[in-house]
Amino acid sequence: MVESHFLQNGIRFQCQGSGNCCVSHGDYGHVYLTKKDRRLLASHLGIRTSSFTRKFCELNMGVWRLKDTSDGSCIFLKKRRCGVYAARPTQCRTWPFWPEVLNPKVWSTEVKGFCPGVDKGKVWTRAEINEQLTLQKNSEAEYGS
Repeated sequence: MVESHFLQNGIRFQCQGSGNCCVSHGDYGHVYLTKKDRRLLASHLGIRTSSFTRKFCELNMGVWRLKDTSDGSCIFLKKRRCGVYAARPTQCRTWPFWPEVLNPKVWSTEVKGFCPGVDKGKVWTRAEINEQLTLQKNSEAEYGS
């Protein structure tokens, strides 16, 4: 559960386009996909969902995820930019507002260490962050479908 005092004044964050979040960081190394995510990506690439799934995805313990690359980066990361930004999966759209990193210790030791968007740009309110958490939670319930 997110510590309420941590979000009391919101969190300042604005993506800086570094691509750092698109490279494996220990436990955060895979992009998991819902059926909706796969359909959106396939449509964006102009191919059928089944073709997208065969070419770019793998099933791991009943959950679809993007295939790994040899260097741990996302297969759609091109020149440190997302090649499918408009159709990026829910997991990517909700970063960095994931339940597992929204606590003071993880935020200050892990997220701030590699994400240059922390403490930049707009302040996300508790309500806005909760919306992102709900999106993430709902997509987690759909993984593997």
